[in-house]
Amino acid sequence: MQLGMIGLGRMGANMVRRLIKGGQQCVVFDRSPKAVEDLTKEKATGSSSLADLVKKLEKPRAVWLMVPAAVVDKSVADLLPSLESGDIIIDGGNSYYIDDIRRAKELASKQINYVDVGTSGGVWG
Repeated sequence: MQLGMIGLGRMGANMVRRLIKGGQQCVVFDRSPKAVEDLTKEKATGSSSLADLVKKLEKPRAVWLMVPAAVVDKSVADLLPSLESGDIIIDGGNSYYIDDIRRAKELASKQINYVDVGTSGGVWG
C-alpha cells in the first residue's frame, strides 16, 4: 500500500513510522522541511509541495491529512488541482462532522472520495 501523509506533527509522523515499519510506502509533506527530512531518513519519500506529493503517488492516490481542523478546507482546496477522479482524501484530524459531510458532498461532485477518520493519538501520538 502507498499513502501520502500531510502533517508530520507528533501524530502524523508516528503514523508514518508505524506504516513504514509495517511495510507500507509513505510519501510525506509538511510545511516544515525539517519534519520531511527527518522522515526521509526513516525510509519515507519526501516531497517539497502538495503537488509534488500527489505526483509521487500511484493512482488512485490516497492522501491522509493530519492537520488542524481549521486548515482542512484550505488543505483540500490546495490539493484539488492535482487530484483526479477516483483519488481519496482522508481527514484524520478532529474536524467537526458536519464539515466533513459538506466536504464529502462537494468532493463527490468531482469524483474525489472523502473519508473522515478522526484519529486520536493518546499520550503516544
